[in-house]
Amino acid sequence: MAKFNTGTARPAAVSPVTTEAVPRGRTHEGATGYLRDPRSELFVLAVSNMAGEDTFYESAGDRDGRFRALVHRVAVEDGDWMARFLPWLRGGANMRSASLVAALESVHARLAAGLHGGNRELVASVLQRADEPGEALAYWTSRYGRAVPKPVKRGIADAVRRLYTERSLVKYDSGARGFRFGDVVELVHPTPADDRRAWQGDLFAHALDRRHNRDKPIPASLRTLRERAALLALPAEERRTALSTPERLAAAGMTWEALAGWLQGPMDAQAWSAVIPSMGYMALLRNLRNFDEAGVGDDVAERVIARLTDPEEVARSRQLPFRFFSAYRNAPSLRWAHALETALTLATRNVPPFRGRTLVLVDTSSSMASGAVSARSTVAPVDTAALFGVTLAARGDRVDLVGFANGVFRHEIRPGASVLREVERFRARIGEVGHGTLIADALTRSWHGHDRVVILSDMQTMAGSHGGGVTTAVPASVPVYGFNLGGYRAAAMRTGSANRHEFGGFSDACFRMIPLLEAGTSADWPF
Repeated sequence: MAKFNTGTARPAAVSPVTTEAVPRGRTHEGATGYLRDPRSELFVLAVSNMAGEDTFYESAGDRDGRFRALVHRVAVEDGDWMARFLPWLRGGANMRSASLVAALESVHARLAAGLHGGNRELVASVLQRADEPGEALAYWTSRYGRAVPKPVKRGIADAVRRLYTERSLVKYDSGARGFRFGDVVELVHPTPADDRRAWQGDLFAHALDRRHNRDKPIPASLRTLRERAALLALPAEERRTALSTPERLAAAGMTWEALAGWLQGPMDAQAWSAVIPSMGYMALLRNLRNFDEAGVGDDVAERVIARLTDPEEVARSRQLPFRFFSAYRNAPSLRWAHALETALTLATRNVPPFRGRTLVLVDTSSSMASGAVSARSTVAPVDTAALFGVTLAARGDRVDLVGFANGVFRHEIRPGASVLREVERFRARIGEVGHGTLIADALTRSWHGHDRVVILSDMQTMAGSHGGGVTTAVPASVPVYGFNLGGYRAAAMRTGSANRHEFGGFSDACFRMIPLLEAGTSADWPF
């Protein structure tokens, strides 16, 4: 009888997130913990770090301090790695604030260490939205004062040339911002981009005029702003007539927020119907309830659905998968359900369809179910874990989906079931098996010859009754993929050796490494 040449035999592969071989730390629940090398710890923290937010086990101050310390160390020791990591963190992992903070803290540490090359590029690489140059200056000055180094200024100026347009000025330049567009222009002195010289210089000058309340006419080259000024000048009693020409609203860069105030009346079906064609993807996703409450017609809803399910729109929007669950939960009617399901499928395209038998463990403990992933969200980490777990179960060959805390429960997924509805159904079972975190015990109870294990958790396990811990709870020949949604310092299992792997974050970006590992190919960083 063959011992090694079996049908499930595969080459042993390793992945980049590595821990020490001998545990020297403790999880927040007191179990044996493995400490990661600095790049690995920064990676796992960054992909799950909503900067400035408290988590179950760490205050915002402690977490942000740990993040900055890691960034400083890695930026100085391995600048090339950081230069590849930061654009991916912003664009691939969709972590906006974490990437901005990391870029600026990298430059601060590198300048202090006398490292001057590539700093401008680090800053420019993470600024992808027109409000972010102002965010960068606000962060820098709040941390290090108003003396902004040249590499930071030049990186911000590069982004300004790329991002500042008439429409972005309409959307993001307001008195509510500490740094308005004019402040940014005044501080970093951008020159117009070559392909925008015909109007961008006028835009910079106009932004300065706005900031300093200069009563100057809008330059003729700025057609959108002139159209907007003409609309704003309409008497209040005539403004509803403009709703009959949505093209005029679009030409003026009128956002739904601005329209709501300008009308000085309710955002009814007519108002929403007029502005929906020019709304961005995120704005559509967040306003589905408002569309229903206003009584938007089915013809308009069909156009919204077409946008929500367009693969290019989904990719361009960079929405984290849990945003679709949040929209599904908040929308009062079911006419959006299929569209959100389709959009979620597109947004989780990297989640692999495993062959063979797979055990998926979803942590339902208090640390996962309490709070939200950010202050602006109503989605808890357990929702993201359940979403990925149900997605794996729906796509896989033979998947056993198990929720765990102090005990375990099996959650059956019906063939063809809606992922969004199943997440709701799974979510309703939280508390069924207690509120602790016993990962090794859950593995011992649930693993029955599966070909692989996927654990979705913050990985802050208690000691439990299984003395060997997570690393040895299943045979070494079985791949275990820990998907870390907490980013805490100590890991629950040793990783970096064959068949023990850790990823993390709220997007599906890291799942793309798993097919490489399944094929027996050692996976490098996903950037």
